[in-house]
Amino acid sequence: MSPAPRFKRILLKLSGEVLMGDGSGLSIDPTVTARVAEEIADVKAQGYELCIVVGGGNIFRGISGAARGMERATGDYMGMLATVMNALAVQNALEQIGVETRVQSAIPMASVCEPFIRRRAMRHLEKGRVVIFAAGVGSPFFTTDSGAALRAAEMNCDALFKGTSVDGVYNADPKKDASAKRYATVSYDTVLADNLKVMDASAVALCRDSNIPIVVFNIREHGNFSAVLRGEGVSTVVQKETE
Repeated sequence: MSPAPRFKRILLKLSGEVLMGDGSGLSIDPTVTARVAEEIADVKAQGYELCIVVGGGNIFRGISGAARGMERATGDYMGMLATVMNALAVQNALEQIGVETRVQSAIPMASVCEPFIRRRAMRHLEKGRVVIFAAGVGSPFFTTDSGAALRAAEMNCDALFKGTSVDGVYNADPKKDASAKRYATVSYDTVLADNLKVMDASAVALCRDSNIPIVVFNIREHGNFSAVLRGEGVSTVVQKETE
């Protein structure tokens, strides 16, 4: 008899850039999106309850627009709309392989998805559906990392898995410093004090206050999401400091 999973309900935070793939030139590469959907479906088939937040950086990043002279609030709203596009793309890829999903947006747009209603989202999870949360928190000046941490807390998730293009959290930028070392585990307070750039500070603080571990792993590596859940893959766990 296999042991009970450490986590039951998981929020997966995907960076928008993951959907681009490598060198296709597409903001949303259907082949890459389909592969990510297969990773999610594999984990779902193991009995986990899954909700997802997808970033929008592959299409538009509000803070970059602000740096070029655009009003920050306007740029952030545009970025929120980009996350809705990504959420619909992930939903389509999942449903093509038989995974029932619902998209809920913090900005109501009834023609394309449901509005975010916490109790309805809970019910979807209980019925075995994957829920994809779009449009961040629905307000400017907050990142999708903050949106992911907020939804993880609201949904009573056991962990927040951040699927990126790196295999964990390092004490320095591994692309610039060959001696950079990856943490197996690191405390929330160390991440905040050393500005380790796992997620933005408000997201890390909310996970700390809600006691939600953050698991950082490379979603681009085939099978890694499932492997990390089995305790076999490469990742970093951000959690409370052990006594």
